[in-house]
Amino acid sequence: MATAKIAFLTAPEGIERVELTEPWKAVKDAGYDPILLSTKTGEVQTFDHLDKSETQKVDGQVSGASVDDFAALVLPGGVANPDALRMDKDAVSFVRDFVASGKPVAAICHAPWTLIEADVVRGKQLTSWPSLQTDIRNAGGDWVDEEVVVDGNLITSRHPDDLPAFNKALTDAVGQ
Repeated sequence: MATAKIAFLTAPEGIERVELTEPWKAVKDAGYDPILLSTKTGEVQTFDHLDKSETQKVDGQVSGASVDDFAALVLPGGVANPDALRMDKDAVSFVRDFVASGKPVAAICHAPWTLIEADVVRGKQLTSWPSLQTDIRNAGGDWVDEEVVVDGNLITSRHPDDLPAFNKALTDAVGQ
């Protein structure tokens, strides 16, 4: 039996490093195969807050990806990353289709911006970086200030300090 693949979707830059690398490690440690999708080929640039950090090789473009090939989707944060993703029609469609599939979708920090653009937060309870609470409410979601929130197949957390709970909720959801 093939190892379940977990899609990580990012823009080419602006990704908060630990919000990519820590869930990536958790997924690998749980025995799953993390796959980095982006809007462009090559490498993505991660950041430690506002400072450039590591790069990571892209495994595939979201424009050619199929939801059927993955067991779950992870949306790392950083301010610029989800802001760029929500402007990419292929990324937004992929996220919308993934949520509709019922498979786990985990978004941390500013990543719910992409969920909002995909119009999938209406009637859902979620959390995020605090500055997104009005955006979430305006999109019909119920924002709460909690470490991790699981509502149906959506898993959300606020910031890097929440990564242990976020990673556990993610790997638990994939294992079900």
